[in-house]
Amino acid sequence: MIQLHDKHFVPFITATEIYAVITRMAQEVQNDMDNETPVFIGVLNGAFMVVSDFMKQYKKDCEVSFIKLASYEGTTSTNDVKELIGLNQDLEGRTVVIIEDIVDTGNTVVELKKTLEAKRVKALKIATLFFKPEAYTKDVKLDYIGFKIPNKFIVGFGLDYDGLGRNLPEVYQLK
Repeated sequence: MIQLHDKHFVPFITATEIYAVITRMAQEVQNDMDNETPVFIGVLNGAFMVVSDFMKQYKKDCEVSFIKLASYEGTTSTNDVKELIGLNQDLEGRTVVIIEDIVDTGNTVVELKKTLEAKRVKALKIATLFFKPEAYTKDVKLDYIGFKIPNKFIVGFGLDYDGLGRNLPEVYQLK
């Protein structure tokens, strides 16, 4: 068990399990891309570790960029997605794959979809390492899902609790 600020977390998913799932996801995306050179867009801050490991496993030509969004305060979604750092490249006519650390309510995915459709991308795919089906309230299709998990708060592997825990190589669940 670990403590971050005032909360206790118990081990949930090992680093080995995470690595295996990211490897599988990268292979699935690679198989679907044919002769495309996709642009992978990681959602900061949480997805930086997912994107790093994903890119090491993706063996075809690709580009990578990041967007920074915020929607959480403490352990709760605010339901208000703020764009803190935007995309500054031309994506018109490109195949884009969003790489998320976690999708729960789906608010961030909906905002990203609107933003990228306005940039007139050719195709848009969404990949997430963690997905909380019980919390998901949107109709946007998720194309690649690593783990389906219960609707409990998690930290580690890029996910934080008020700034702490992102550096943990495994994932912990709120006790």
